Amino acid sequence: QVQLVESGGGLVQAGGSLRLSCAASGRTFSTYTMGWFRQAPGKEREFVAAITRGGSRTSYADSVKGRFTISRDNAKNTVYLQMNSLKPEDTAVYYCAARESALLSTHNFNYAYWGQGTQVTVSS
Repeated sequence: QVQLVESGGGLVQAGGSLRLSCAASGRTFSTYTMGWFRQAPGKEREFVAAITRGGSRTSYADSVKGRFTISRDNAKNTVYLQMNSLKPEDTAVYYCAARESALLSTHNFNYAYWGQGTQVTVSS
């Protein structure tokens, strides 16, 4: 099992940047495929990015390609989401998720472990 805690959210102006962090507990972090999802008020949760166990492959939603970068540091049990050129439409609660499969997934039901979320608000 793994426990996840997100941090780094906040209020920024459009065009600004934020880096989200997801700290994991346990000794098996490197065995998990990791993902980031987000949910805005009144909206369904949507996929943002995912990264394989060793960080060799990544996947991004079309809406964030070229602006967001997912990475991980297995020695620190942490996954990151660097967000640049932020837009008001990026405003949401961002969730870190983990799954035991080695395969990337854009579907939230494939992730068994979730953090509590961190709020990102982008003003115009």
